[in-house]
Amino acid sequence: MSIHINANIGDIASTVLMPGDPLRAQFIADHYLTDVRKVSHTRNILFFTGTYNQTRITIGASGMGCPSIGIYSYELYTEFNVNSIIRIGTCGSYTTELRFYDLINVKAAASESTFAKNAWGYEEELQECQGTVFEAINKVATASNTPLRIGNIHSTDVFYSKQPGTPPLAIKHNCSAVEMESFALFANARFLNKNAACLLTVTDIIPTHERLSATEREQALRPMMQLALETACIL
Repeated sequence: MSIHINANIGDIASTVLMPGDPLRAQFIADHYLTDVRKVSHTRNILFFTGTYNQTRITIGASGMGCPSIGIYSYELYTEFNVNSIIRIGTCGSYTTELRFYDLINVKAAASESTFAKNAWGYEEELQECQGTVFEAINKVATASNTPLRIGNIHSTDVFYSKQPGTPPLAIKHNCSAVEMESFALFANARFLNKNAACLLTVTDIIPTHERLSATEREQALRPMMQLALETACIL
């Protein structure tokens, strides 16, 4: 029985959208779902299940970093019959070629994290998205004329560092942006033969030290939320 998610069996849908922030999960539930119900609140990591376009969907927070999403995604996959998880988050761009509000459909995540090795024996420093969700996102984006970039990103274990510039690992794997969770999600899905994808919105431009305000971020993330919800309806 899950010790981190206090939902009952059947409370969580087969597709889960996972922002990092519990309050962002609540925002999506409040603004996009109908017949919505809070199904878990352990450690104030909130999960909500409701309906979007006649499709049952769960929105649940992952927390920050590979260890946190590693716990929640594993328990969702193994104890609640979840088949697909779409991480929806923010990222910082390593290049000025990306701009605020750009959406990235992540093909693979590179990381210095030992999560995949210690959990599943995967030695690779690059973990790919899993299953059919990546292509489903591309299909929905094309049909809705939603601009979408595709590429690799860096899942870092470090938010603050004395080393300036783009890390060598990110350069090696042609990572255009950085976040903190996708690597572990993809590794779990790979081991468990589940679906996993990641959609990111650019909210920080690292070379120029530009970043969106909290108010700007709320509006910036809506296209990503909409695209993820629409994708969930065709899975």
